[in-house]
Amino acid sequence: MTTTETAPPVRTRWTAQWKELYEEVIDAKLCTGCAGCVISCPHDVIGYHHTEGQYRPFHLEDELGLTDCGHGQKGCTSCTRACPRFRSWENEANEHLFDAERSADEMSGIYSDILLTRASDDMVLRMGQDGGLVSALLIWALDEGYIDGALVSYLDGEAGDWKATPGVATNNDEVLAAAGSRYTYSANTLALDEALERGLSKLALVGMSCQSSIAPVMWHRKIGKISKPIVFNIGLLCSKTFDDAIFEELFWAKYRLRKQDMVKMNIKGVFQIWMKDGSYHEINLKECHAWTREGCVHCPDFAAEHADISCGGIGENADWTLTVVRTELGREIISRMIAAGAIEARPGDDDPGAIALMHKLAAKSRERWPTWANAEVRLGLPEKKAPAKKAAATAG
Repeated sequence: MTTTETAPPVRTRWTAQWKELYEEVIDAKLCTGCAGCVISCPHDVIGYHHTEGQYRPFHLEDELGLTDCGHGQKGCTSCTRACPRFRSWENEANEHLFDAERSADEMSGIYSDILLTRASDDMVLRMGQDGGLVSALLIWALDEGYIDGALVSYLDGEAGDWKATPGVATNNDEVLAAAGSRYTYSANTLALDEALERGLSKLALVGMSCQSSIAPVMWHRKIGKISKPIVFNIGLLCSKTFDDAIFEELFWAKYRLRKQDMVKMNIKGVFQIWMKDGSYHEINLKECHAWTREGCVHCPDFAAEHADISCGGIGENADWTLTVVRTELGREIISRMIAAGAIEARPGDDDPGAIALMHKLAAKSRERWPTWANAEVRLGLPEKKAPAKKAAATAG
């Protein structure tokens, strides 16, 4: 009697470099501007414009032009290994985090629990956005030693406006200074160098959905050393962000709302703006679409499907956070915070409309992913029907 052993699959050598990244992601307009390629580059030859109308990486060396890299020709593949939109990124991140692929009915990604949560501390609740969960998470994780810092965004105080810039938070005051939503983009990953220079080694990343996929993609593609400091991943539910030009070209030009006088903003079916003088304004979202940031046009991930915990303020409960617990670490932290009284929690089913809306927006975002790109991202969506051919006219 003989037995037949199945040989292990042969792992194809990874050779893709900046040239392929440029052609398949940046030039193809799949790039979200997450800056994963920037922080991963060991040669510091990838730059990034964190400015109005830009928010995308570019190659710094002139010898081979914008579309190729001398280091890549010599075998460096760091940028493509770090990109959460390069080739089979979704399945690879799911394999690393969950040891499973997303099924067709999991439009919002793989998760274990959905809750409604809010901070127990009155100041955190007041200063945070929609329940203050993110601020509460960071403060508790710092106190408990899970992290020693967090990659977040701050408003540029020197500019006196709503310009979001990446930064590092290491204490309660810095966490609360970063609280609130901006709706313009900040590549919070760019604060990694500052965190490392400050000697921090256990970091939380708070980022849009595109940023929350960076670390698991890196780990799967064996470039985890760069992302090793990111030990806790908090993803923000996000359908799009707007270019900074919206402040001058819409809010000021049409409504005479100066960004320097804004104190808070939110999106609840309309763009909500609160001003220093106590006034409140609503702007139809249809008016804002023209300022959609280019990096968001094809982004398929509304629900931050590769975070430990995904969260956002959708649904009927304005001061509660819809909280999607995805990983074992996420469950551990949420469970301990509830037990310690750091947050209040209710079943997500208390607001079924919020859950239904999340799934609806997740499907809508996936529809933006091009049919010519990797197909698994569109899994669960109905196939687009080809337009019917017109019958040839016949003479009577």
